[in-house]
Amino acid sequence: MQASPSSTLSARYLCVRRHSLDLAAPLSAEDQCVQAMPDASPTKWHLAHTSWFFEALVLGPHAPGYRPHDERFARLFNSYYESLGPRHPRPQRGMLTRPSLAEVLSYRAAVDAAMLDFIGAADADSLAAAAPWVELGLQHEQQHQELLLTDALALLALNPLAPALRAGAPPAIAAAEAGWVAHPGGEVMIGHDGNGFAFDNETPRHRVTLQPFEAGHRLVTNAEYQAFVDDGGYRRPSLWLSDGWAMVQAQGWAGPAYWRDGGIAFGLHGEAPREASAPVLHLSFYEAAAYAEWAGARLPTEFEWEAAAALSAPPAQCFGLAWQWTRSAYLPYPAFKAPAGAVGEYNGKFMVGQIVLRGSSLATPPGHARRSYRNFFPPAARWQFSGLRLARDV
Repeated sequence: MQASPSSTLSARYLCVRRHSLDLAAPLSAEDQCVQAMPDASPTKWHLAHTSWFFEALVLGPHAPGYRPHDERFARLFNSYYESLGPRHPRPQRGMLTRPSLAEVLSYRAAVDAAMLDFIGAADADSLAAAAPWVELGLQHEQQHQELLLTDALALLALNPLAPALRAGAPPAIAAAEAGWVAHPGGEVMIGHDGNGFAFDNETPRHRVTLQPFEAGHRLVTNAEYQAFVDDGGYRRPSLWLSDGWAMVQAQGWAGPAYWRDGGIAFGLHGEAPREASAPVLHLSFYEAAAYAEWAGARLPTEFEWEAAAALSAPPAQCFGLAWQWTRSAYLPYPAFKAPAGAVGEYNGKFMVGQIVLRGSSLATPPGHARRSYRNFFPPAARWQFSGLRLARDV
C-alpha cells in the first residue's frame, strides 16, 4: 500500500529533526550554551532557531489557531529576518543561558507535536499549500546540522583538553589519483534543472559560455598543502591577494585552522595524525587562492565546477569531503528575483562580499548535496570544512 502524502511528510520531518538531536547528543549542556566566536552559534541556539523557523513560516501562517510556544522566543531565535521582528544580537548568542537546554528541548518537542498534528489533520489543499514550506524548513534544518558541527568544532578546538565530539579514530578516506579532467568549454547550462528541491539562489537555470579548461581530478591533499607551507607559502606576499596577505599578517596564520604541531590536526574525533592523502580542510578562500598561485594553477569558477561535475566521467571527490572554494563572487544569476515575504531574506540579501563554494563536506547531511548547490562564506572564513580543487586553462 502506498503511503499517504501526510504520512510520508511526517516521516521525513521526524527523520530530519531527530538527526539534529543525534548530532547534539555527545555535547554537554555546558558545551551547547557557549559561542566560540561571533560568526558561530551555540548548539542550543541552533536547536531552538530551527524550531522557531517552523513556528514562524509553517505553523503561524498555515495551522489554524496556532499560538507560539513562548512569545519571547521569537526575539531570541530569529536569525536575520527583519520582516519577522527584532532579534537578539548574533555576537551575544552565547550569553543566552536562559532558556535552559532542557527548556529548548521541550520547545522542540512542542513544535514537533504541533507540526505532526498539523500535517496529519490538514486536508489535501492545506497540505499542498504548506508542503513547500515544510520542505524549506527541513532543508534549512539540514544546513544548521552542518553548522552545528562546524560551530561545535570551533568551540572544542579552543579547549586545551582537546575534547573529541565523536569517539574513536576518524574514518579513513580513500585516496584518489592525481591528474586533470578536461572540459571542452562552450555553452553549458548552469543552475537547478527543476527536479526536486532547490534554494532560490540556484535559479534561474541559464546558459554560460566557458573557455576550455581542466579541473583537478581530486582535491588538494594535506601532503600537498604541507609542501606549500614548507616552501614558505605563508611568508611570500607575492602569492597572496592583498586582503589575504593582510589577514596572514594580522592573524598570524601559518597553516590551516586546526593544524597543530607534529603533523596533528584537530577534528570531530579530537586530535589525530594528519592523513597525507586526505583533502586539506579548514582553509580560507585567501589560502586556497594562494596555494593555487603557488601551484601554477588557479581556482575554478563556480560555473566550471558545475560543468566539470556534470561530465560523464566527472572529477573525483566532488561531494562528501570538503566544500571547495571557487573564484566566483556570490552574485545573483541573470533574472534572479528574491521571493516576496520573509523567505525573500533567505539568500538574496547576502549576495555581496562573499565567495561561492561548491560540493559538500563530511559534515553535510546525507541527501543534502547536489551539483547546483551554492554555498557561500566571506573569504576569510576557515572554520568550515573547506578545501580546494585546482583548475587551469588549456
